[in-house]
Amino acid sequence: MNTDFYRMKRLPPYVIAEVNAMRAAARKEGRDIIDLGMGNPDQPPPQHVIDKLCEVAQKSDAHGYSQSKGIPGLRKAKANYYGRRFGVDLDPETEIVVTMGSKEGLASLANAITAPGDVILAPNPSYPIHTFGFIIAGATIRAVPTTPDEEYWRALENAMAFTVPRPSVLVVNFPSNPTAEVVDLAFYERLVAWAKENEVWILSDLAYSELYYDGNPTPSIMQVPGAKDVAVEFTSMSKTYSMAGWRMGFAVGNKELIAAMTRVKSYLDYGAFTPIQAAACAALNGPQDIVETNRALYQKRRDVMVESFARAGWDIPPPPASMFAWAPLPPALKDMGSLEFSKQLLTHAEVAVAPGVGYGEMGEGFVRIAMVENEQRLRQAARNVKRYLSSLGASGE
Repeated sequence: MNTDFYRMKRLPPYVIAEVNAMRAAARKEGRDIIDLGMGNPDQPPPQHVIDKLCEVAQKSDAHGYSQSKGIPGLRKAKANYYGRRFGVDLDPETEIVVTMGSKEGLASLANAITAPGDVILAPNPSYPIHTFGFIIAGATIRAVPTTPDEEYWRALENAMAFTVPRPSVLVVNFPSNPTAEVVDLAFYERLVAWAKENEVWILSDLAYSELYYDGNPTPSIMQVPGAKDVAVEFTSMSKTYSMAGWRMGFAVGNKELIAAMTRVKSYLDYGAFTPIQAAACAALNGPQDIVETNRALYQKRRDVMVESFARAGWDIPPPPASMFAWAPLPPALKDMGSLEFSKQLLTHAEVAVAPGVGYGEMGEGFVRIAMVENEQRLRQAARNVKRYLSSLGASGE
């Protein structure tokens, strides 16, 4: 029987899984691994959100199939969020669909709008779903830089001039996962104008909209007049409200894309569990203390990590947003490569990080560090790293 499945051939082994397997094995042996690899929030959701989940789950009529596009109250709550946060008006009926996290939303839209052979522009390095969601759907990926400088715009122009067939979709992700890079509203204004001129759809992943630092709020592409003509934006409640395992996200924007996505989802799922959607309403409509609390928490962790790792001999640029730092390998170990360095760091320093090459070949030479441990554990990680680097004579001291 043939097991050479077409889509499996297009999915390479997940590089980051190698480090994850090593981490799990080390912990099974009883070793105290400080896990800075996966972006898994360590804080709970607000208590009133948990209370709402429990309250609705007690109702006898809350356990049937839900609406694939999301219950009306939740779509209205998301429209209200965009209104107060970005000053953007959205129609809950035609311009918003609830997703099971932004990851599922991106994959569903990729399946809705992609034909085999379509060319998609996606950043490199990038979060894997930005490329593999389309690869699974049969598309071809043409990489563009992640850094939003003039080279980025030249890459877009070259892609349109020299690619056959012409690209039909551009994926953007700011604040970026993994690089934590950010853009201003002027970037989005230029991008919308470019997309209209070249007849390209824009898919914007704004999962880290509220994790910005130093008083610099992240913009939304939807703030640009006319953005709805060409763009859909994805957001998530995972980090903002510490609800990662709840799998709750949204797609908003262009009516045609939202309709296509809603139609595909109607064939694939019945929507998230109704009590979870009701609890998500409570999160969006209720007290927003947790948003500022989480932002302050991650900024403090960022500062502790940057300072303590620098004293350990590893200089890491402070990320302006997100829950990640994009760290160049220590200069003396650059030739080791990000995967081997991650393995060595796990083995000898008991610190898990994500190898940059797992986010695309342009991620080589970097590792992604997730700020998901408390300040004490971050300082312990720095001490472990210092011991490891000193043993190699690579601490820079």
